[in-house]
Amino acid sequence: MKSETPLNGHLPQHPAPEREFAMRFTSTSRGARLARRLVSHRLDDWGHPYTTPVNETLTLITSELTANAVRHGYVPGRDFHVQLVLTEGTFRIEVTDTRAEKQPPVASPSATDSLSESGRGLLLVAALADDWGVSPRKAAPGKTVWAELRVQHQGHPLEHRVAPEPTDVDLLLATASLLRDDFGSRPQDASHGGRRP
Repeated sequence: MKSETPLNGHLPQHPAPEREFAMRFTSTSRGARLARRLVSHRLDDWGHPYTTPVNETLTLITSELTANAVRHGYVPGRDFHVQLVLTEGTFRIEVTDTRAEKQPPVASPSATDSLSESGRGLLLVAALADDWGVSPRKAAPGKTVWAELRVQHQGHPLEHRVAPEPTDVDLLLATASLLRDDFGSRPQDASHGGRRP
């Protein structure tokens, strides 16, 4: 883990992102779950389908960081913020909350008691991410916990999507639906007893 603020007190400059997603969420378990799902959907939109290692890894990291923001960074009436950025083949996920006094451990997270029901989130983040750390929240009290994952650059992510080839069954079903005259068999017409409205 690293602290993002160097000794001179200035934050490093980052190159312009190729892709970016940012949103604010309520500091509830529902907000954490929604953040995780939206990050996964965004990665899929960016050419990293749901079952790929990149999507699964970043989704798990997001899940752990947002759960920590809800559990340890909660301030009544305040939300947490999630930002996902792709820059030069590196994904960076940042989760910002408004509680500055509760910081994650500066050293690598310690192993928890084997009987404990919690306390393994940052161990997972440290194991999955190429790098992670904590930095002060910009222009307001709080902190940002971030993690980075480097991926192999393969050109434009959307170039690699290929539509599945239709099967004979798919073609038959599509043709049958186009030729069907029986409006009563369609689900949207079922409420009218098979009659047209």
